[in-house]
Amino acid sequence: MKKVLVVVDMQNDFVDGALGTAQALAIVEGVVSRIQKFEGRIFATLDTHQENYLETSEGRKLPVPHCIRDTKGWMLNERVAAALSGKDCRTIEKPTFGSVALVEELQKLREREEIEVEMMGLCTDICVISNALLLKAHFPEMPISVDASCCAGVTPDTHKAALETMKMCQIEVTGEMV
Repeated sequence: MKKVLVVVDMQNDFVDGALGTAQALAIVEGVVSRIQKFEGRIFATLDTHQENYLETSEGRKLPVPHCIRDTKGWMLNERVAAALSGKDCRTIEKPTFGSVALVEELQKLREREEIEVEMMGLCTDICVISNALLLKAHFPEMPISVDASCCAGVTPDTHKAALETMKMCQIEVTGEMV
């Protein structure tokens, strides 16, 4: 079975920018280390908004402009980007929490061989859980795991709640819950 790594939204705005947290900063080292050790296909998602973000449904509910396409905040964290350099990695822009394009890319891989997916990134309680549940809904028999030590949520409490929810949905949670 081939392993695939999904690195969710390790962008500047989520690490140390508009929506950054100390917990997000704390996982960068682990994410970089895991990417460097990983041999195989990697997908890195990019939360991607436009200049009209505040006019969108999300922008009205979370009025903090972030990950505006082609800005510094939209770009991957420098250390994460360096770790991905030279790897078999494809970036996927996503306009919302979960990515249908990621599902489609994994379906193409599954047509050739059995795969298992390991996930990590930001934010556990929004985009990581959204993508994990989307993948589980589309591929109920595919092994999916989330490395808790390489994820951070909006708050430590919502991070833990998201990990518990994923466990309840039969997504394996590995690593220590930070």
